[in-house]
Order: sequence, then structure tokens, then C-alpha cells
Amino acid sequence: MANAASGMAVHDECKLRFMELKAKRTFRYIVFKIEEKQKQVIVEKVGEPAQSHQDLAACLPESECRYAVFDYDFVTQENCQKSRIFFIAWSPDTARVRSKMIYASSKDRFKRELDGIQVELQATDPTEMDLDVFKSRVN
Repeated sequence: MANAASGMAVHDECKLRFMELKAKRTFRYIVFKIEEKQKQVIVEKVGEPAQSHQDLAACLPESECRYAVFDYDFVTQENCQKSRIFFIAWSPDTARVRSKMIYASSKDRFKRELDGIQVELQATDPTEMDLDVFKSRVN
């Protein structure tokens, strides 16, 4: 079903991969891309469970927008192992204005398709999604 605001549909693989990340922890992260010609959001890349947030940051393009989901593991002050699922809206300053507008107008609907997002992050450069940012957002 296309998004009324931007006309973007969400490919079924996006939801399937997200469910695998959430329920089975098959992936550490998923990077999503909007295919403008096909008018839909697709899975661009998945990260293996052993990969880190640096691997995610390294695979995001310098001048193109993306969505990403990251499964962040951490230990609480009470020494409990926990995890949070982050939704990252990657919109670098160097991206085309049209691309930024399409990603911004499609974001909320796409996020609703992924049931289980716990924290949202907006990032325009890699420093806005370093480990300290993740740590500060889970508390």
C-alpha cells in the first residue's frame, strides 16, 4: 500500500527482515533504501549479529538518505543485559533536497510498519550516531 504523503510503498521483505531482527536477533542492523523509480522502500543491507554500530555507520552513504534499524545491546547499572531497537533516519547535509523531502515524508508511515521500534534517532553525520549517543538514549 503506497503512503499517501509521499506515494511510497513498503516492500514485504522490510517487515520480514525486521521481524527476524526483533524476534530471532538474526541481524545486528538493517539498512533500508527508497527506490524512487519503483516508489517503495526496500532492504539494502543487513548486518551480521557480530557487527557493531561502527559497521552500520560505515555502510551509510555520505550523500544519500537512508533508514536504518539497529539492535543495541547494553548493560544497565543493575548489571542486567538489555537491548533496544533504534530507528535511525539518516539524512546527511550533502543529500539532494528532493531525497531528504521524500525520506522525511515517508518516515512516520514506514516506522509504523516496523512494530517494535523503541528509540528514534535523526542523524546528519556519523558523530550524531556514535556509541555515546546510543548510550545516552537508552536511559
